[in-house]
Amino acid sequence: MAVPSIVCKNMTKREMKSGRALAVLVGGVFFLAVMSLYRMLDLMQGAEPQLSRDWSGERFDQDLSRLRNKIDGLEQLLISNNRMVATLRDSLRIHKQGGVNKSIGSSHVRKESLPGCQLAEQKERSAGVQLLDVYDLLPFDNPDGGAWKQGFQITYQGNEWAEQPLELFLVPHSHNDPGWLKTFDGYYQDQTRHILNNMLLKLGEDSRRKMIWAEISYFSKWWNEIDEQKRMMVKRLVEAGQLEMVTGGWVMADEANSHYFALLDQLMEGHQWLQRHLGLKPSSGWAIDPFGHSPSMTYLLKGAGLRNMVIQRIHYAVKKHFAQKKTLEFLWRQSWDSSHSSDITCHMMPFYSYDVPHTCGPNPAVCCQFDFYRLPGGRTSCPWRIPPQPITEKNVKERAHVLLDQYRQKSRLFRIPVLLVPLGDDFRYVESGEWDAQFNNYQKLFDYFDQHPELHIKARFGTLSDYFSALHRRLSATETSLPTLSGDFFTYADRDDHYWSGYYTSRPFYKRLDRALESTLRATEILFSLTLAEMRRFHGDLVVGFPAREHFQRLVEGRRNLGLFQHHDGITGTGRDPVVVDYGTRLFHAILHLRQVQQSSAHWLLLLDKNQYHHDQSKPFLQTDDVISAQDALPQKTPLVLSDEPRVLIVYNPTEQRRSSVISVVVSSPDARVVDSETAQPMPVQISAVWVEPQQVSSQAFQLSFVAELPPLSLTVYHVTKAPAGSTPRSTYVIHRHGNRPSIASQHFQLSRLEAAEAQTHLSLSNKHLQIWSSPETGLLQKLRLSSGLVRRVQVKFLWYGTTTNRDKSGAYLFLPGQGGAQPYSSEPPLVRVSRGPIFSDITSCFQHVTHTVRLFHLEGHSGKSIEISNMVDIRAETNRELVMRLESDVASSNRFYTDLNGFQMQQRRTLKKLPLQANFYPMSSSSFLQDSLSRLTLLSAQSQAAASLQSGELEVILDRRLQQDDNRGLGQGVTDNKLTGSLYHLLLEDRRAVQEVGGATIDHLSLLAHLESLSLCHPPIIMFAQSDIQLPKLRPFLPLHSSLPCDVHLLNLRTLEAEEETGAPSQEVALLLHRKGFECSSAPEPPPQCTWSAHEEVNLDDLFSPLQFRSIRRSGLTLLRDHDEPTSARQQQPPRLAKLGPMEIAAFRAVLD
Repeated sequence: MAVPSIVCKNMTKREMKSGRALAVLVGGVFFLAVMSLYRMLDLMQGAEPQLSRDWSGERFDQDLSRLRNKIDGLEQLLISNNRMVATLRDSLRIHKQGGVNKSIGSSHVRKESLPGCQLAEQKERSAGVQLLDVYDLLPFDNPDGGAWKQGFQITYQGNEWAEQPLELFLVPHSHNDPGWLKTFDGYYQDQTRHILNNMLLKLGEDSRRKMIWAEISYFSKWWNEIDEQKRMMVKRLVEAGQLEMVTGGWVMADEANSHYFALLDQLMEGHQWLQRHLGLKPSSGWAIDPFGHSPSMTYLLKGAGLRNMVIQRIHYAVKKHFAQKKTLEFLWRQSWDSSHSSDITCHMMPFYSYDVPHTCGPNPAVCCQFDFYRLPGGRTSCPWRIPPQPITEKNVKERAHVLLDQYRQKSRLFRIPVLLVPLGDDFRYVESGEWDAQFNNYQKLFDYFDQHPELHIKARFGTLSDYFSALHRRLSATETSLPTLSGDFFTYADRDDHYWSGYYTSRPFYKRLDRALESTLRATEILFSLTLAEMRRFHGDLVVGFPAREHFQRLVEGRRNLGLFQHHDGITGTGRDPVVVDYGTRLFHAILHLRQVQQSSAHWLLLLDKNQYHHDQSKPFLQTDDVISAQDALPQKTPLVLSDEPRVLIVYNPTEQRRSSVISVVVSSPDARVVDSETAQPMPVQISAVWVEPQQVSSQAFQLSFVAELPPLSLTVYHVTKAPAGSTPRSTYVIHRHGNRPSIASQHFQLSRLEAAEAQTHLSLSNKHLQIWSSPETGLLQKLRLSSGLVRRVQVKFLWYGTTTNRDKSGAYLFLPGQGGAQPYSSEPPLVRVSRGPIFSDITSCFQHVTHTVRLFHLEGHSGKSIEISNMVDIRAETNRELVMRLESDVASSNRFYTDLNGFQMQQRRTLKKLPLQANFYPMSSSSFLQDSLSRLTLLSAQSQAAASLQSGELEVILDRRLQQDDNRGLGQGVTDNKLTGSLYHLLLEDRRAVQEVGGATIDHLSLLAHLESLSLCHPPIIMFAQSDIQLPKLRPFLPLHSSLPCDVHLLNLRTLEAEEETGAPSQEVALLLHRKGFECSSAPEPPPQCTWSAHEEVNLDDLFSPLQFRSIRRSGLTLLRDHDEPTSARQQQPPRLAKLGPMEIAAFRAVLD
C-alpha cells in the first residue's frame, strides 16, 4: 500500500493519526476484499448451475462461459473495493474541509474525485438477468411454430394439476384509445359512453361479473355526465371488487417518446381524480397496447404505490424465449438499483395480441371460438372460419374440454398454476348483447368446471387484483421466487422484420409541440404556486381580483391536454389526420392559456406596490415575446418598438439553477441598449440580422441579443431603449455558395464573400472553450477541438432513407428502409452564411430541404462548452422519404452507444449485425452519446425521435418522414401531413479520465455538465414585455431562492393541488417533486458551475429552498395520494427537515409554503 507516502514531513500529529487511521481502514478493506474474492469463487461455482437451468437455452461453451462469469465477478469485486477506498478517502477529505455541501469548484477537491461522486456510482449493476444479454443470446430467427406461429408446440401429461388445481381468472376489459381513428370526443360519443353505461347495468345484474378500466380521461368525462344515483352504483361496484381501476393514468401512455415529467403528470392527474371521486388507489398496471415498454414507467408506477403490472407488446422472439424458460412473470428492477426497492411484479402476455383469439391459449383458431361477440349473425366473425357456438347443455362438455386444453397449454408457460386470461379488445362491450353473450356463455363453462372437480380447474371472472393476489399467495405457499430482470423492451417487432421504430419520429412537429407545452406547464405550475404562497405571506389569503380559481382551471386544462397527448396514438404520431389536428389544437390552446397564467402571476409578483395589481385579460400588463397563430404554425417573434423611453423586458428563469443565458428579442432599431433595472448596469449586447429569405435581410426588424445572469426561479427586469446610431455591436457576415456567388446587400450589416483562397480552407469558429471547423462548400461541421487539446473528427451529414420495394412498406408505425440503407443527400450547393459577433457566432447552411445552423456562444463558465445545432426541415414535396442527420466521428465506440429512456435514465444499446437495420434504431427522448476511453460525444435533444449508431463512431437521428402508404397496422393512411418543422440540439464533447474498458458496463449516466446543458435546453428562459401604451408602475425583480439547488437535484415540479373542500379551486398544498440525477464521474466541468454538491443521500429541504419556508411538509408517493403520505412527526415539522434522496430517485412531498 502507498499510504505512508502521503505523510508529509510537516504533518501535524493529528494529521499523522488520520493518515494511520486511513491506512488501517484501507488495509482492512483490502483484506476483506481478498477474502471476498475467494468466497465469490465458491459461491459462483455453486450458483451457476441454477442460473443455467433458469436462463441458459443451450449448453454451449459452458467452460468458457463459466470462466467469463468468474472474471466478471472478480472485476466487479475489485471495482467495489476501489470505490470503497475512494469513499473512505472522500469522507476523510470532507471531514477535514468541515462540511458536506462544498462547491465542487473548491480547490481542495480534485476533479477526478468529486465529493459524493462515488455515491452516484455506488449503485451497482442490479442482480438478475439483463435484457441486453438476452438480445445477444437470441438468434432472432422466426421458424413456424405451428398453431402458435411465433412460438412452439406445448405439451402436457394431464396430471400436472392434480395436487395444485389450475386457478383461472377471466378478466373482461375494453381498450379505449383516447384518439386514433376518431378523436377523443368522437370515440366517446360513439362508443365509450355506451360501454360505461352498459357496464353499470350489466355488472349490477350478477355479483360474479367483473371488469377492469384503465383510461381515466374517458371515465372522468362520463362521470361528469351521470347523476348521483349512478355515481353511487359505481362506488358500490368498486367497493365490491367488481370494477377495478387499473394503472389509473389519464391515458395508457406511450413509453418511448414521452418524457418522464409528462408520464408522471398524467399518472398524477388520474390518481388525484380517483382519490377525489372514488376514494381509491390503483394497485396494478395494465399496459397492453404501448409499442414497447420502458423501465422508467415501472419506476413511476412503483413510486405511485402499484405493486404489479401487465405488459403485452414485446418482440415475438423475446416472448418465445421467456415462454421457453417460464420467465414470463418476473420482478422488473431498475438497472441502476442494486436493492429491491424498485422491483415490481410484471406479467408478460405470451402471445401475439391482447384480443380474445390470442389470450386463451396458443391456438388463435380455437380461442376465437370462445369470443362470443363473434357469434354467427354478428358484425364480426373469426378469420379462421370456425365460428363460436352458444353454450348449451348438449355441447357444454365438448366446448369446456376444448377450452380447458388451451388453458392448460397456456398454463405450462408459467411457473405457478394461476392463469390470467383477458377477455376483450378495442372498444368492446358497446352493445348490451355482447355483455350477455360473453358473461352468460362463460358462466355456463365455469359452472361445468365447478361440477367436475376431476378437471382440477377453478375458473371465474376476475380483476387484476384478484389474479395477482392469488399469484402471490401461491408463490408464498410453494416458496417459489420470480426471476429478476433489468432493461427495456425496445425495439418492438410483431412479426417478421416489421420493427416499430418509425413511430419514434412520425409527426415530429407535434413531438416538438409536446415538449413546448411540457416546458410551459412546468414553468407555469412553479410560478403560480410561488405566487399564491407570496400572496398568503403578504395578505394571509389570496388577493381579491387575482383570478386564482380561473388560473387553476387553466392549469388543470394544461395538465389534461398534455396528459391526453401522451396516449400511445398521440405523441407517437399514429393517429389519423383529423385526430392529429385535434391533438394539436388542444396543445396549442393549452399553451395560450398557460401563458395567461404566467403573465398574470408575474405581473403580481413584480409589482412593488401590490395594491396596483389589476387583472384585465383583454389587455394584459405583460405579454410573451412570441406569438403562435395556429396549432400547425411555428412561433413568431413580436417586434419590440424602441424609443428613448425604456421598454420593460421580463425574463423568467424556470430552472432551479443560476444560469448565464443569451436572451434574444426582435426590435425595430439596429441600435439598442439593455440595462438591468435594479443596478442600471448595461448588459453586453449584439445586433444580428433577421433573415426573411436565405438571401434577403429585413430592413425593418433586427435581432437584439444580450447576456443575462438569471438567478434560480427568478423574474428579472430589464429596460431596453433605442441607442445612438452605430453604438451597438453588430454581427458581421460572410456569405458563400460554391460555384454560384450570391448577391446580397444590407445597409445595416457588413456583408462579405469568401475569396477564392478562403473558399478552399475550412470555415472556423471558436470561443474560449472550443473551436470548430466546417466545410466551406456545405458549411457542415467537420472537426472539434477542446481547450484541453482533445481533437475529434465530428462530421455532420444529411442522408435519405427510402422504403422497401416489398409489399409491406414504411408507415406511421413501421420503419422498413430500402435495400442499401441510407443514401447521400444531394442538392444544389447550399448558401452558407458565417456570422460572427461578441455574444454568439454561427454557420448556417441553407439546403433545399433543411436549413441547418451550428452556433457557438461566447459565454463564461460552462454555458459556452456546447454547440447549439438547429434544423428547420421541410420535406413536403417528397415521396416515401425520411431525412436523417448523421454525426460521423472517430470516437471508438464499437457497436455500443447510449440513448435515454424518457429523459429519466440512460440505456446502453448494442448494434447487432444479426438484426435488420430498422431494428437497431431506438427511441431518444432527450439524449444519446458515444464514448471511448478518452472522450464522450453527447447529443442532447429538445424533442424525441429515432436514433441509431450503425457503425462505430456514428450517431444519427431521423428528422422527418413522409410516407404515402398505410403499413397495415390499422391506421388506414400514410403520413403526409408534414409541416415546416424545427429541431434543436446541443452537442457536447468531453474528456474522460480514469475509466474502465469501453462499453464494459451496461449502466452509465450523463455527465454533470450534460445534465445542466439538457436542463437549459429543455427549459429555456421565458421572455415577456410590458405593453408600451400604459404607464409603468414600479417593478422589482422576484428572487425566491438565495442560491441554486445542488447540481444534481432537479426541481421536477411545484404543483398546486386541488382544494378538498372546493372542487376546481387551488388549495394551500403543493406537490413538491425533486429528482436527484445520477451522473458519471469520469469528467468534471471546467470551470465549475455555481451549484453545490453533497456527499450524502440526505438533503436539507429548508436549506435547499431558503428563504422560502415550509409551514408543513411530509413525504408521499409520487402521485400524492393521501394514503401514501408518511405519518407526521414533530421532527419533520421543525427545521432542519432532512429527506433521503439517493441518486436517480424521485421524491414527492406534500407541502404548504409559508
